Amino acid sequence: MASDATQKAILKLILSLPSPILRAMSGGGVVYKGGRTLDPRFQFFAHAAKKLPPMSSLTPAEAVAGSARGLAAVQGPLEPGVRTESLSVEGPNGPIPCRAYRPEAQDIHAPLIVYAHMGGGVIGDLETCHAFCSILARIVRTAVISVDYRLAPDHKFPAGLEDVLAAYRWARDNTARFGASAAPPAIGGDSMGGNFSAIVAQEMKRKGEPQPSAQILIYPAVDVASETPSMTTFGDAYPLTRETMEWFMGHYMGADADPADPRLSPDRTEDLSGLAPAVIATAGFDPLTDQGEAYAKRLQAAGVPVRYRRYDSLAHAFTAFTGAIPAADAACREIAGLVRETFEASN
Repeated sequence: MASDATQKAILKLILSLPSPILRAMSGGGVVYKGGRTLDPRFQFFAHAAKKLPPMSSLTPAEAVAGSARGLAAVQGPLEPGVRTESLSVEGPNGPIPCRAYRPEAQDIHAPLIVYAHMGGGVIGDLETCHAFCSILARIVRTAVISVDYRLAPDHKFPAGLEDVLAAYRWARDNTARFGASAAPPAIGGDSMGGNFSAIVAQEMKRKGEPQPSAQILIYPAVDVASETPSMTTFGDAYPLTRETMEWFMGHYMGADADPADPRLSPDRTEDLSGLAPAVIATAGFDPLTDQGEAYAKRLQAAGVPVRYRRYDSLAHAFTAFTGAIPAADAACREIAGLVRETFEASN
């Protein structure tokens, strides 16, 4: 069997082929849906995934291991000039592993960023967002703290959320340690991490604590009871299907959990005024795309500054594909630039 390095080299060679050839290898033709055309490299991965058992047929442990192997093959390298440090933050149920990213050219006036990875509350770890956190650190020129929160089904809602809240508050009290501004950190994440991030901003308002400097919500899940059109149009999209979302929530939510609870579905909160400036990004081929766009519009209507982008050719989880899909890498760098602009506008 070929080594991981050899397999990654072969994959890189395949993905460098011209788009018509990639599409021919991926079932032929252009994938066009909902007025959008899927990136041919995402099309290649989607076609290959059809040969694998769906995540919903796996145990959580199998899904954790399988997703880790898959993402390792497509994630980009650590950004040059960014160093990392392992941390342990005290949480409500013991130590929370975290990782700090520090760029060489750090701006001491930029707030810290606390980041929560994707994974439906069931899969993912510090490696899931490793490359993207380093992109944020380098382009925003600030320190980023990635949080390895507890996962379901061993730790159901609200365990992961509580860990992210604890890590955020710890970071807020320790900004000087990381050479960052004394302003409250920004909070960010993708998918379930975006869910947590929106809730953290709302929780700060509910508790009368300072708002984050920004909320960075990337293809966020903001309403776990939602029935938006994109749930149907892109319900069979790769890598997140509607069936997979139901599998995630089945493990994440306890029997007594209410899907309309604002700490599960932040879009169910009536008053969004006074929340932190937001950077919101969605993917075109994603059951969640309507949720992120609707939340951006609600924030804007409530007077919250919002920078919103939808990347029509990309699919859910694109922040983890920076080493395989150039359009995903470009999108991640644009998002980091939007965060930088948000910080500058607040100064």
